[in-house]
Amino acid sequence: MNIHIFKNEEDFIQTAASQVTSLLNANPYAKLGLATGSTPVGLYKRLIEMHRQGLVSFAQATTYNLDEYVGLPENHAESYRTFMNEKLFNHIDINIDHTHIPNGNAADPEEECRAYDKMLEENGPVDLQLLGIGHNGHIAFNEPGDSLTSGTHITTLQAKTREANARFFPSIDDVPTHAITMGVGSIMKARQIMLLIRGEDKAEIAKRALTGPISTDCPASLLQCHPNVIVLLDQGAGRLFK
Repeated sequence: MNIHIFKNEEDFIQTAASQVTSLLNANPYAKLGLATGSTPVGLYKRLIEMHRQGLVSFAQATTYNLDEYVGLPENHAESYRTFMNEKLFNHIDINIDHTHIPNGNAADPEEECRAYDKMLEENGPVDLQLLGIGHNGHIAFNEPGDSLTSGTHITTLQAKTREANARFFPSIDDVPTHAITMGVGSIMKARQIMLLIRGEDKAEIAKRALTGPISTDCPASLLQCHPNVIVLLDQGAGRLFK
């Protein structure tokens, strides 16, 4: 696990973007695992800028997102399909048919989970998986618990997760209670994982996840078992590291 702490936002974002663009320039057909939330927004903005400058193309790439809320229409302002389209896909040369996000409105959610896993198995492994981390240590929507599910599954969002996401909705009552999420086993199959952590409020969980005991009570701690993880922390998130 390679851990890097950055004193300024510019270096944090550029390092993350360089990881993605270097992969695509070496392998235009690369498979990217993408994440949502506030943490990767700066990265996506930089990737758009680099694409417009002719420094990278996504034309042959394929993407697989980690998760999607259950019950939000695909065109809802806070769906992850809308997020990805607005923050990245609509501004680059990617084939939209090559962008994959779980269907949170599938008639048979369990079948949707099986189909997503089958797609990942047949087309994987992902070359670079982008991750953020929740305040409770979740990765994707794999919440802490006595056990974790390996494959894509329906998960009940914990109160802490819904509270953290409430800022994107009119009220916490509007935050979905369930999501479809890629499982930890699927995430761990990626050839390389890049974990982005920003903000002083993430410092304690970052320290616990990266140096503490490996436990399902902190799903991100399982990344310690992966052979190729790069971790980028801003100064606030890395304040407990010496």
